[in-house]
This record gives sequence, C-alpha cells and structure tokens, in this order.
Amino acid sequence: MQTMIGVIGGSGVYQIEGLEGASWVKLSTPWGKPSDEVLVGRLDGIAMAFLPRHGRGHVHSPSSVPYRANIHALKSLGVTDVVAVSAVGSLREDFAPGDFVIVDQYIDRTFAREKSFFGPGCAAHVSLAHPTCPRLGAAAAEAARQTGVTVHQGATYLAMEGPQFSTLAESRLYRQWGADVIGMTGMPEAKLAREAELCYASVAMVTDYDCWHEDHGAVDVAQVIATLTANAGNARALVAALPSLLGAERDACPHGCDRALTHAVMTAPDKRDPDLVARLSVVAGRVL
Repeated sequence: MQTMIGVIGGSGVYQIEGLEGASWVKLSTPWGKPSDEVLVGRLDGIAMAFLPRHGRGHVHSPSSVPYRANIHALKSLGVTDVVAVSAVGSLREDFAPGDFVIVDQYIDRTFAREKSFFGPGCAAHVSLAHPTCPRLGAAAAEAARQTGVTVHQGATYLAMEGPQFSTLAESRLYRQWGADVIGMTGMPEAKLAREAELCYASVAMVTDYDCWHEDHGAVDVAQVIATLTANAGNARALVAALPSLLGAERDACPHGCDRALTHAVMTAPDKRDPDLVARLSVVAGRVL
C-alpha cells in the first residue's frame, strides 16, 4: 500500500507550503461539506492532503466543524495516516507555551456534536482504549523534535465544547482528573478517524496555561494568537519532515488501526438500513 499523509490543520495552520502539483479539491460527502476544499499534492514524492479544520479564514467554531465530513473526505482521497494539529492550553507547569505535545489519551467533555458515522440501522462499537496510533505518534514526535521545539510525548487531552474558555473551577477540576492539555477540537475527530480505520496522531501546540496558573491569569486572546503565529512555522516544519519518516510504502498498521472495524459492526446484515450502509461505503466499505 502507498502512504498518503492527511494533515488536519488547526488554529493558525491554514495551508502547507512546498507541495508539488498542489491544487485545492472541492469535495462533497454524505455527511455534508467538509470545512474547506482539500489541498492535495506531493511532498518529497509522498502523496499528501491538507484540510484546514476551521476553514481558511477560520470560519468554523469548534462546535460547527463538520468532523464527519472532514474524515470522510480524507478517507475518500486515499489518506492512510492522519496527523492532526491543534492549539491547546496547558494544565501542567512543565508544558509551557510554545511546546508541542503528542497526545495519546482523551477525556471527552463535548456534547453538541455528532460523534459517530454509525447509528440506528447499522450499529458499531470500535475500541478506543488507545485512541491514537503509537507508530504515527512516534513519527510525529520525531518530526517535531527535528524542528527544535520542546516535545512531550504522551499526554491526556481534555476536549471541552467551547467556544468559551474554562472557568477557573473547571480548569482546576481538569487538573485533578489528570488531564495534561485542554482543547476544543480533539473530539470527536479521533473517534471518527478510528471508525474510518485511519491511523491518527494528535500534535497539540501549547499556546497558554489556561486560567489555573497563578502567574497567568485569564487567557488573553492576543497572547494566544501571538504564540499561534510562532507555532505555525514549527508546525509546517513538522509536516515537511513526515514524508521521510513515514516512507512511500506502508505496511499494515502494527496496532490494528486499519482493521478497527473487523469485529465492530453489530447489526445483522439483513437488518441494516441500506441508506445508511450506502453513506458508510467510503469509511466502512471494507466490512460492509
């Protein structure tokens, strides 16, 4: 199988430079329109697709991002590995603004989003014990180190609904829960990538200390934007390092990400809703 890297760009990361033969592709999906057109091309000979999560110009709030359409769009293009970049607040003293964090766990506190491709007429349950791909996460960590930024590998991401930032009480509670970073877009993106049998890695870029830190005070949006701007260049450098680390040829995922649906679909074939099955043909066609 040929590697195709899908990059989902978060706040401050709206395009990737250096793609050979780059073009923006307009896609439609059974789940609605993606956040934006998808930039496709090749980087160092490796196929790549870039999707700005919030849309160019940042038109989507965290709650309005069409997560299902975005994952479907990348899968339909042939993406095998998704590296998701996002801005986060830090819930730890040693995770400082400007640091990159490779997320491997989530606490999902979102409530206003569609979180599954499946539903009535075709029920399925995938494992999320380990919601990111260790192989891809390790590659993302190495790519981040090559940029010279401080990298923390392994962290729990608290996904909040937003769009407001946390109250002080919430921020303190999340620290007690053992969360390391806090953001608004990590879920349900990781869940949907697993349902679509895509390897998924999350690169969280720390912009602030949220509001728990005594010396930080309330989150200042101007400061967040300044750190975002600084992080964006490092994020692009990280992406540029991925092709050489992942290579052109891709074996089956050793952690089973690309086989997540093998035993997941519970609805008997003769009881499945044909309309829903048709909508699932791209993300779940392998098992349906």
